Amino acid sequence: MNDERKPLDALAVGAMLILCLIWSLQQIVLKATSGDMAPVLQIGLRSGAAAVLVTLMVLLRSRRLAISAGAWKPGLLAGLLFAAEYLLVGESLRLTSAAHVVVFLYTAPVFAALGLHLLLPAERLAWGQWLGIGLAAAGIAVAFLRPGESAGDDVSRMLLGDMMALGAGALWGLTTVVIRCTRLSVTPPSEALLYQLLSAFVLLVSAAFLMGQAQVRWTGALAASLLFQSVIVAFLSFLVWFWLLRHYQASRLGVFSFATPLFGVLLGAFLLQEAIEPRFVMGAILVLCGITLVSTYGWLHQWLTRQR
Repeated sequence: MNDERKPLDALAVGAMLILCLIWSLQQIVLKATSGDMAPVLQIGLRSGAAAVLVTLMVLLRSRRLAISAGAWKPGLLAGLLFAAEYLLVGESLRLTSAAHVVVFLYTAPVFAALGLHLLLPAERLAWGQWLGIGLAAAGIAVAFLRPGESAGDDVSRMLLGDMMALGAGALWGLTTVVIRCTRLSVTPPSEALLYQLLSAFVLLVSAAFLMGQAQVRWTGALAASLLFQSVIVAFLSFLVWFWLLRHYQASRLGVFSFATPLFGVLLGAFLLQEAIEPRFVMGAILVLCGITLVSTYGWLHQWLTRQR
């Protein structure tokens, strides 16, 4: 299997910045409308709607749905991981703040880099990236020391929500590893996305009913949330993400991933009036520095080499 990936260029950088903004907004939107529909049910429904859109797109382009040889097994595995990730995201949003969720969720590049280090020689971690992983781990520890400081905070609930969000980040990183190290790395992005969307639709909608979270109060905000999530988040942004994974090194795509938790914290404070605890800010800064070092080490090493 050819494992050549292009270095990041202006197109990849611009696409990643836009994706970061979209992905930070999805947590805010889910949290803001959680009183109208449970986040798990919203994510399940948006996945089903996006699956319909992807199917229509494929049929319009090629007039048939095709399954790549040897892709259905890793596709099913990626779908299960994707569904489990968003189950944890949905539940964490009920327990902790959107800012906490977005920071812990976007530790995914660190977990992906660790997995790819073990499986792909082209993406071995250098000493500087190991330092970045250490910084991220320290930041997580600092943030977990005291997840809530404001009066009335249920610390145990926030801690559980934070742990779920971190688990979701690990699952996202593992999904990236599966996509990069199996036949999914050379399948059309639409096919890889369909495996995940269909799995999330079936499993998350079922989970919402089993957990008693199927109640719905239709409002204009909820309708706008579902439209944004279905078309922009689950359809367009994920298609772009899988296209980027096919053409660029996965560990380098995290170069600007630090922008997502940064956007999430700022938007959570501005739009949802969420409190930003000093200890959490300290931990988040360490996490962001670690993610940035893991993702940009190749660029930094090349720049330093040229300077010498």
